Amino acid sequence: MIKRRSVLSHSASLAALATLPAGVLAQGRKDAIVLAMALEPTPGLDPTGGAASSIAEVTLYNIYETLTKINPDGTVTPLLAESWEVSPDLTTYTFKLRKGVKFHNGEPLTAQTVKFAFDRAGAEKSTNKDKRTFANLTTRAVDDSTVVILTKEIDPDFPFLMGQATSVIVEPKSADGNMTKPVGTGPYTLENWVKGSSITLRKWPEYRNASAIKLNRATFRFIADPAAQVAALLAGDVDAFPRVTPRSVEQFKGNGRFQVVASGSRAKTILAINNKRKPFDDVRVRRAVNMAIDRKAVIQGAGDGYGVPIGSYYPPSAPGYVDFTSANAFNPDRARALLREAGVSGPLDVTITLPPPPYARQGGEVIASMLSKVGINAKLQNVEWAQWLSNTYGGGHNYDMTIISHVEPFDLGNFSRPGYYWGYESPKFNEMYNKYKTTANAAERKKLLADIQKMISEDAPMAFLYQPQWVTVANRNVKGLWKDMPIFVNDLSGLSWA
Repeated sequence: MIKRRSVLSHSASLAALATLPAGVLAQGRKDAIVLAMALEPTPGLDPTGGAASSIAEVTLYNIYETLTKINPDGTVTPLLAESWEVSPDLTTYTFKLRKGVKFHNGEPLTAQTVKFAFDRAGAEKSTNKDKRTFANLTTRAVDDSTVVILTKEIDPDFPFLMGQATSVIVEPKSADGNMTKPVGTGPYTLENWVKGSSITLRKWPEYRNASAIKLNRATFRFIADPAAQVAALLAGDVDAFPRVTPRSVEQFKGNGRFQVVASGSRAKTILAINNKRKPFDDVRVRRAVNMAIDRKAVIQGAGDGYGVPIGSYYPPSAPGYVDFTSANAFNPDRARALLREAGVSGPLDVTITLPPPPYARQGGEVIASMLSKVGINAKLQNVEWAQWLSNTYGGGHNYDMTIISHVEPFDLGNFSRPGYYWGYESPKFNEMYNKYKTTANAAERKKLLADIQKMISEDAPMAFLYQPQWVTVANRNVKGLWKDMPIFVNDLSGLSWA
């Protein structure tokens, strides 16, 4: 859900190689692959218990599976469900499950298992980031292979949501241990986790379609430092690096050993603002922050040109997008005037908390320079990912501003979540969003979606920056890499060597 990176020095990266299985390191391998990620999964390997996108990057479709599967082009196809039907009013979904599916611990997949997983996800003590969605579901097991789901919130994209990491089907006996000993129905199981270094998955021979899985082993290495990313790729220690730091890309484009794939996304990179802290509780101050920022310059400085400006919390690639980039467009003079109108006299001192991703650290420097020109003095505070999760995103929301990418495609509901980290509260938004979620008419939903985008743009609960484009650098002989990335996933089932 949230894009993040950890810090691992080049020397530590090379030292970590010694911990990997020899079969993975051997050159010329055709049944194993080494992928790299910027961040290690935190707090563990259960995507229903943490907001970090890196959890799904390792586990979704590999260890765990969902009723449906999201494809690179955004289409949805059957996975654990072999088919489904929806009622005309979009409130009732009937899923027919594949028969003979087993979990890694030998337990069978049944309709009762699905009911357990979804009831657990929506329970009072659930830590699932999509808890609201599941709390509005009523799941019924008609027979062992038939599940009926009734939803209070109408969403034509419900099959898409059922393919996201928060919707993985977990097994009752093993669910509580999934953070460290994940059990799913997928083609891979956890072989080894060297904390701070790598995770290795091994092909599960009892998988229902094991013959179609080409790779016997996959290792995910964690490398945040851009220089170390380049070194690992050039040395052949890493076969593929999805979502590599863009600043590293140019030197690979003319090298015949590699393929470079620039992918579309549904992500939103933002300068989050703590709406609960003065003077950011004043919309004029938040609009001034937006108008102080030249988004195109931020894209160059933070994303090395891989991105598209946004003016609301909705990406251009999503259905129903409306362009609001002109609403609070770059205008330093107007930003200074708004600050004066809001009673901000003299320099305003703020702190921008920066998690490890290079786009955040690089973007912080660019944005701090821009803010200084309108009278906002920004101190940059670098923190580790665990600190960001506990102190900024969670806990007491101890921050003024922070830079982060939200990568989920359909997460407008964050604005109606009580106590969410950016502190935005609007009864008017809640009313409009609830109406959107309970309206079946397509034309009316489209109008409501446009109104929601407009309201968020006008309320400016954050500074809207850009929709990022993710870049993958890989050995030219790796086949099956996703061309586009509607969600963050490293789907091993389609990977192979030429």
